[in-house]
Amino acid sequence: MAEASYDVIVVGAGIIGASTAHFLKKKGVDRVLLIDRGDPASGGTGKSAAIVRSYYSIPVMARLAKEAVQLFHNLEAEIGVDGGFHATGFTQLVPPDWVDTAKELVAMHQSLGIDTDFVEESEWAKRFPWLESDGIGAIVVENSSGYADPVQTTEGFVSAFTKAGGEFRPRTPVRALARTGDRITGIILEDESIASGAVVNATGPWSTFLAASAELDLPMRAVREQDTVWEVVPGRELPTTPVSNPIEATYMRPMGEGRWLFGRGYPKPYFDVDPYNYKESADEEFVMDLRDRWCQRIPALQGSKLLHAYAALYDVTPDWIPFVGPRSGLDGYYDAAGGSGHAFKTGPIFGRELADWIVDNEVRDDFRQFSYDRLASGKSFNQAFGGNRV
Repeated sequence: MAEASYDVIVVGAGIIGASTAHFLKKKGVDRVLLIDRGDPASGGTGKSAAIVRSYYSIPVMARLAKEAVQLFHNLEAEIGVDGGFHATGFTQLVPPDWVDTAKELVAMHQSLGIDTDFVEESEWAKRFPWLESDGIGAIVVENSSGYADPVQTTEGFVSAFTKAGGEFRPRTPVRALARTGDRITGIILEDESIASGAVVNATGPWSTFLAASAELDLPMRAVREQDTVWEVVPGRELPTTPVSNPIEATYMRPMGEGRWLFGRGYPKPYFDVDPYNYKESADEEFVMDLRDRWCQRIPALQGSKLLHAYAALYDVTPDWIPFVGPRSGLDGYYDAAGGSGHAFKTGPIFGRELADWIVDNEVRDDFRQFSYDRLASGKSFNQAFGGNRV
């Protein structure tokens, strides 16, 4: 790397940025700066549902997710905290017209070593007594998956990074990228410029603006995503795992102490917003509709008490898969954005792979497709389910 004030600057301390910074230090990079306009996980990451699972139709995403599940099981050894990870398993409900695809996915996942099973209908009543099964075509379970605390996990990566000698600057907005010809040479703050051999743009829904400051195209949408937290009635039989339910287009996961997070999944409308100015509370109509959808599928949820309802942001690429990696014809710059609803569960592995790419200029062949260059080459990802169900 060229001599500079820093070897690498990572802009954005969400899960991808924080894990990239951590793995850069772990690989021996001397001078690494992690910088964020707020605190760790103060953007989209902190409001993530933080479900950790491997149910993807794209093999490379399934593989990365499997490796992420393994990392979460060993997170304390990696960063010194467990990230609030609970290995509860994961339950995927399958609509009738997706059953054949689900069977193919289970076979593909098992070939990758993912601990998953296709549950026979004769077992549903015993294994899922809380479930109203009308309209369900199949059920798939992952036995090693679960959920984590997105803030605790991200703060853990930042802490491990700084303990290894990395520098973190919170609450420091970056105004622009510094560019000279076909090279990104650093960043520009309000009152100073900082040179660097490489810059990672990991600013989530704000990445488009940072890229544009150096006349770089980054076609992403900032999408408003709503979630809710409920207190359930004590003593009722409920799931013990996160549940994805595309039949009613919902998902849920336990939060402990009788609390559950409920959200809407695909298919649903997505609304583009300005990430600098959007409504951060959830819409009342959305909350009531979501409650009714879940009570229809899990009757024991009736009578639950709303505790919190909020809106967060997705940074969405054209094919709903992140942009991660360098760009042809441009030195010193790496994309690490466009999580599209997948960033938390796969973010630590994206960070690890990106650190390898930056330091060694090498990466596994199937990971190269995550680069922004895939748009020009016509190699966008093709998803089985559409939307953010990949």
